[in-house]
Amino acid sequence: MILVTGGAGYIGSHANKELNSAGYETVVLDNMSYGHEDFLKWGVLEKVDLADLESLRNVFQKYKIDAVMHFAAFTYVGESVEDPQKYYLNNLRNTLNLLQVMNEFKVRKLVFSSTCATYGNPQEIPITETHPQNPISPYGKGKFMVEKVLEDYSAAYGLCYVSLRYFNAAGADPEGDIGERHNPETHLIPLILDAAMGKREDIKIFGTDYPTPDGTCIRDYIHVTDLADAHIKALKYLENGGKSEVFNLGNGNGFSVREVIEEARKVTGKKIKATETVRRPGDPPILVGSSDKARKILKWKPKYDDLSQIISTAWEWHKKDN
Repeated sequence: MILVTGGAGYIGSHANKELNSAGYETVVLDNMSYGHEDFLKWGVLEKVDLADLESLRNVFQKYKIDAVMHFAAFTYVGESVEDPQKYYLNNLRNTLNLLQVMNEFKVRKLVFSSTCATYGNPQEIPITETHPQNPISPYGKGKFMVEKVLEDYSAAYGLCYVSLRYFNAAGADPEGDIGERHNPETHLIPLILDAAMGKREDIKIFGTDYPTPDGTCIRDYIHVTDLADAHIKALKYLENGGKSEVFNLGNGNGFSVREVIEEARKVTGKKIKATETVRRPGDPPILVGSSDKARKILKWKPKYDDLSQIISTAWEWHKKDN
């Protein structure tokens, strides 16, 4: 039985689906603050907050948990700057609670949802796992701290973990069962698709004077189903006796904001008005990751690495969900 924390959210629900498709039984643990009831189509739900140690212990007593996939976290970078306490309590303290109970019940396998935000401003592109970690937001710092905690727990308690640092999750389940739904929405592709549907007047381009070929920021978009597949491969790696490890997950190539908007115009057949405005503070010009290590050790290879594919799955879901 695999415990999936945050399994009613965007990435967690896709991983939960893939786990069940691969023959695993799952328990989804979610406090439903950002989770979606209609994403809970696989496994069983335990509506529990990680802040509640007793309820958490009860879940581990009720089920024979073999491993944990830990997605539960707040993920808005800007909000983390405005309210760091909210982020450190939820993302750091509550992870310590989870690790405490895992240790009590001798559950030794963990796949952790980390982020490229632990690197901060890139010193070199593509970013590899050995790139210095200097996170610039409380969100990134909290994830970085968890990674350091995992190192110590691995050394002291025999915890075996995989931390997956992902770049920009995008797209939706190709079968249309689940997809991307945030409130508020901050991700570029769904915002563009909102503009395509007429739900918003335009899409804002924040900064056109970056040192990139077209002046707009370049990001590495990775399809959410490919992310989910990497989590399964990480779990199997641990099941086969793999040592604690860290992997980047990205496509290995980047697309500019203008390129994403133009591709969305092709996919949707809509005009999509773009409005240029000033840069946002803290946006690096280019964020592209190297996934060579994950490809080599986990034998992971993205299936949906084409921008058109990523946007097409997002568009099909977007039309269905609005």
